[in-house]
Amino acid sequence: MTKHFRKALEHINKQILTLGSMVEERVQIAVEAVRDNDSDLAGQIIAADHEIDAKEVEIEEECLKSLALYQPVAVDLRFIVAVIKINNDLERIGDQAVNIAERVGVTAKRDPFDFFFDYSPMGKKAQDMLKMSLDALIHLDVDLAYKVVALDDEVDNIKVEAYDRIKAALKEHPDKVSYLVNLLLISRHLERLADHATNIAEEVIYLIEGEIVRHGKAELPQREE
Repeated sequence: MTKHFRKALEHINKQILTLGSMVEERVQIAVEAVRDNDSDLAGQIIAADHEIDAKEVEIEEECLKSLALYQPVAVDLRFIVAVIKINNDLERIGDQAVNIAERVGVTAKRDPFDFFFDYSPMGKKAQDMLKMSLDALIHLDVDLAYKVVALDDEVDNIKVEAYDRIKAALKEHPDKVSYLVNLLLISRHLERLADHATNIAEEVIYLIEGEIVRHGKAELPQREE
């Protein structure tokens, strides 16, 4: 590996971790906005979305430049391919945070309503999955990456619970359809956020083990605790 290529890889690694930190912060604010039904917090996320978009483009350009200049092979090639995919997933997580913020912007303007669904556990699990997937990338920890993949079903289960409760509330309160549909969409966006965190973990597994594990979660090997 040439000195210039090593520096390029180090720069790409720093950039993807910077983007990860930016996205983690947006997700934290989004979860707080949902918890408090706070339109001001939601507005912060929407206003700053361009920063994540710009960083995502910058990282992709750096990766493509390195592919063209250095024609990496083996683990170096896997690293750049993984970063390109992780970069895209991080940008999509940022989009989901914006989507959540937009839903909060709607619900915060509605009249008070006695129906309540506590999204705190779902938001906490999604946040944990994102943090764990990024930690797995930082430390190249394949066991941690597998744990993220295993957590995805827990978030899916909470989404189903939210769907069932909101569906029942819609029957009882058809006049509150806009409010309730926005609550339902929040669960969908949180679930998609967790899906992208899972994608990141799967790319870490690919980076470390050279195995593509997506679309086959049921066949993932059992990892020792």
